[in-house]
Amino acid sequence: MKKVSIYNLFFLLLLMAVLPACFNDLDTVPLDDDSVTSAAVYDNPEAYRQVLAKLYAGLAVSGQQGPAGQADISGIDEGFGQYIRGMWYHQELTTDEAVIGWNDKTIKDFHYQSWDANDVFINAFYSRIFYQVSLCNEYLRETTDAKLDGRGVTGDLRTQIGNYRAEARYLRALSYWHALDLFRNVPFVTENDIVGAFFPQQISKDDLFAYIESELLAIENLMVAPKANEYPRADQAAVWTLLAKLYLNAEVYTGTARYTDCANYCSKVIDAGYSLEADYRHLFLADNDNTTETIFGVAYDGKKTQTYGGTTFLVHAPVGGSMLPADFGVAGGWGGVRTTSTFVAKFPAVGSGSVVVAPNPGNTTYPVLYVPGGYQGWDPTKTSTVLASANVDGKYEGYLNFLEDNTEFKFTDGPSWDVNYGDTGADGVLDAGGDNIKAATAGFYKIDVDLNTLTYTLLKTTWGLIGSATPDGWNSDQNMTYDPTSNSWSIQLDLTPGEVKFRANDDWGLNYGDNGADALLEKDGANIQIANAGNYKITLFLDKPDHTYSIELTSFDRRALFVTDGQTLDIDDISQFSNGYAMSKWRNVTRTGQPGSDLDFADTDFPMFRLADVYLMYAEAVLRGGGGSLANALNYVNLVRERAYGGASGDIDQNTLDLDFILDERARELYWEGHRRTDLVRFGKFSNTSYTWQWKGGVKEGASVSSNFDVFPIPSADLGANPNLQQNAGY
Repeated sequence: MKKVSIYNLFFLLLLMAVLPACFNDLDTVPLDDDSVTSAAVYDNPEAYRQVLAKLYAGLAVSGQQGPAGQADISGIDEGFGQYIRGMWYHQELTTDEAVIGWNDKTIKDFHYQSWDANDVFINAFYSRIFYQVSLCNEYLRETTDAKLDGRGVTGDLRTQIGNYRAEARYLRALSYWHALDLFRNVPFVTENDIVGAFFPQQISKDDLFAYIESELLAIENLMVAPKANEYPRADQAAVWTLLAKLYLNAEVYTGTARYTDCANYCSKVIDAGYSLEADYRHLFLADNDNTTETIFGVAYDGKKTQTYGGTTFLVHAPVGGSMLPADFGVAGGWGGVRTTSTFVAKFPAVGSGSVVVAPNPGNTTYPVLYVPGGYQGWDPTKTSTVLASANVDGKYEGYLNFLEDNTEFKFTDGPSWDVNYGDTGADGVLDAGGDNIKAATAGFYKIDVDLNTLTYTLLKTTWGLIGSATPDGWNSDQNMTYDPTSNSWSIQLDLTPGEVKFRANDDWGLNYGDNGADALLEKDGANIQIANAGNYKITLFLDKPDHTYSIELTSFDRRALFVTDGQTLDIDDISQFSNGYAMSKWRNVTRTGQPGSDLDFADTDFPMFRLADVYLMYAEAVLRGGGGSLANALNYVNLVRERAYGGASGDIDQNTLDLDFILDERARELYWEGHRRTDLVRFGKFSNTSYTWQWKGGVKEGASVSSNFDVFPIPSADLGANPNLQQNAGY
């Protein structure tokens, strides 16, 4: 694959000079294409700011014109080679959060975790990282004190260039952090290396960690104060957040824990005045540049930053199946990206958001026996008052509610009085045309009729919920309440993870469970699983031929932005978009529902770092022994969850706050934002682990892979070009 080489930097001046800027207020003016030198470029004082725009644009676009045509790196589709898309592939497709249905080159190897050093996508992002480093290096070469003195730059411009240089160093540190996180030991070049053909030395992961740290510490006080820079340029808070990220993963990178430093820098960010966006969904819309939460983001404009990567990819790729592209502010979907059942299970409810188990209508074609009576106007045609024979064996069963004492009724074998049964003598034996049957007291009755023996029974019932998930466990029922309007029994209560069943009259003589976990109830059936703690409304429907139930969270996690219509939970075939739940997280519409400025390219910005992430990093650092306040950690986590649940119903207590919870909460909060692989590696759940998901390891049920997959290989193309490089272990 031909790619931009970090060994040949002389052309970068040309690239910087001719690229129009990509941000609304950082527009550049194209320069003369025939004669471009550094002196000519910087004759214009605005060029310092214009070329800085190119550095930021390196994260957003893929070449010298949008959306394609003059790529920064070649040998691969230009959209695949874009920075955010490349990072997302590495951080998300390799995990339980995302699968992709396309057959482009080796893309499915990411989810299978079966890549090698010849992988074209790994090569592309590796090249993109070092292209970005090269841009930053060249900018720093052209803004040294000696260069500025030679051009006579003084006054406010000189001061501004000092800020620009700090930002360039920040952007370089960000890319080197991505290199460290993904590749560990990489070739290393700074502005102090000569421009030209040479073989860079390979820096060790420990030394690269130390370099990134030293750069960030050196520029910390050179950056503009938090929230004081023009959007989307970096400021002090962006530096602090990257330091916190570096320290949180220090034990993985170097073997030495730095959790105290992580907590300290998280506190700096938290104290800087950012606040959580009130509505989680607003963070991923076309006008998310207005959010109060983003600390550092990559800006997009559907007219000015056109690319097939970035958020254009994140908006288009998950749209397919029954999803309407217009709902996402685009002209069409790409039908590629979905998620796994393992990730879905981290949320207590999917679908509508609150429904954990939906009622199953079951079979509605069973033979029925009609039950006309005084309670319903003696009308044998009413299909709402029937008993059903589930086994088609002459035995009928059902539930009817009688509002008054001494309610009378009869049975008919059809919607007429032609054949009817009563009970002459009230002896429990049916007689053709016999006397009316009487229920002595009002209530909800189970009625069984056997036309083979012409017998019947009446059992007045009240219903309750019992089980290990209920407040009193298996000791006693939690009483349910009958609703005559819906003809159902329901209860609202707090449940813990465990099991439940429905029981009549506080006795095991009549109870229902669910043998098939299909929301159809069977007498003496299996216990019903409650996977997550929460406040639930549970409803029992016994008026249907097949008895059913529903389980619904009274408050639910609004971050569960799954699309289930037409989608299966399980993934039998990754190539089929209908396999796996789709997502509606990223959209090219505004908060008011208006589409973005372009239906093909998104206005939606990418929040590289945001406050909720910092809250969760602080909590994790504290739990890992980094000092700080456990009370603050719990409060920060609950602030994130209160936004998700729309109130305090999602709050957890100190006993629930542990590292496993933090890992899952990070997934729920930050999915599809490019953090998951790093998190799983840090928690020891990416490779060489019992934690699997569908198609990990290349098999449907999921399989563990070798620990070398925690790090990506140095691309073979670079190994062949530079004799100073050694491959990462296992490749």
